[in-house]
Amino acid sequence: MRLQAFRQLGAAVALLLFTAAAAAAQLRAVPHVFGLSNPVGYVQDPSDPAVQYVVEKTGAIKVVNNGLLQTAPFLYIASRVAAEGERGLLGLAFPPNYAASGRFYVLYTRAGDGNVVVARYKRSANRFVADPNSHFPMRWSTGNDSIVHPLTNHNAGCLQFGPDGMLYIASGDGGGGGDPDNNAQNPSSLLGKILRIDVSTAADTDANGFVVPAGNAGLPRPEIWSLGWRNPWRFSFDNPALGGTGAMVVADVGQGNWEEIDYEPNNRPGRNYGWRLWEGTHPYNQPAGTPLLTQPIFDYSHSMGASVTGGYVYRGSAVEMRGRYFFADYVFRRVWSLALTINGAGEAAASDLRDHTAELSAAGALGGISSFGIDAAGDLYIVDYTRGMVLRVGKEPRPPTNVRVIRD
Repeated sequence: MRLQAFRQLGAAVALLLFTAAAAAAQLRAVPHVFGLSNPVGYVQDPSDPAVQYVVEKTGAIKVVNNGLLQTAPFLYIASRVAAEGERGLLGLAFPPNYAASGRFYVLYTRAGDGNVVVARYKRSANRFVADPNSHFPMRWSTGNDSIVHPLTNHNAGCLQFGPDGMLYIASGDGGGGGDPDNNAQNPSSLLGKILRIDVSTAADTDANGFVVPAGNAGLPRPEIWSLGWRNPWRFSFDNPALGGTGAMVVADVGQGNWEEIDYEPNNRPGRNYGWRLWEGTHPYNQPAGTPLLTQPIFDYSHSMGASVTGGYVYRGSAVEMRGRYFFADYVFRRVWSLALTINGAGEAAASDLRDHTAELSAAGALGGISSFGIDAAGDLYIVDYTRGMVLRVGKEPRPPTNVRVIRD
């Protein structure tokens, strides 16, 4: 940020400049939690604003209480998890009624077969320790207690409770280059989809662990909310409780050329986001007569990055960027934000791309960013997989080094 020097004509005396710009704050990433092993998530406890949880890919969930990383893990399931490559313990979500129910949900790739499991757990009498024996895998309309996953990559992994209280689940296309089995466009496959289920009414002894709510896409697999996804690694909701629109914003990892950001207004089931017919806004594997389908609001080429990490629409108060969507690229280690303009139909247009990488690197070069998180106030955190830490995004004023003596 530059100071502007103002000179008085004919002045022969020294002029001391210290403008408001010198005291202006810049975006900063402040180290918040250290000593983590392969972190892929930072999740707020809905029952306590002072508590968050870190998800480690190798099979542990750790507690952060009042900013301090606790020694004992909340949950340790490494023996259940296949953690090589893109596999691992990938997602964690707490329902809005967690304080009363004690239930929470994880997504992991299963040791032995590599299938994707969404499982319910319950906390123990000690609120900072889960009951490992409460493991209960969801059973899908396929009759399986997992989503059969043929290859090792594109496991997706994000779990989020939406504004409607339903659990939304990101499922990758099954792996391989170009979705060889065309799973993402197959309405009878759970792969390459975002799923939506109601876990609030299921008793602990319920055979499936959920019911299918009304209002899904109406496809042969009733859990499907939307289709046409390649590897929607991270998505989030623009939280209405913090002034957001309730929209879902999804970052879908691309194939060989394009990464994309998709925007879905609140309660718009059944949309087809195009993969493998489209990669971003660009044709990929298209037969004649391919429809336009739902296009992303933003895509970027592999000259800018190679693996998008979705973030959040910022609704906090630590920085003056409310309503901007923050996201990153894992491979190129960059962080950007976009302005979102919402029209009368609830659809968004993206503009004003800003690169925040340099200013966020003031405390050290960023590593591969695997995820973002928000706290109860809506303030933003960055999960640095490479350096094994979580960083808090905020403002820090510059020291007053931009004081200059101007001589005429």
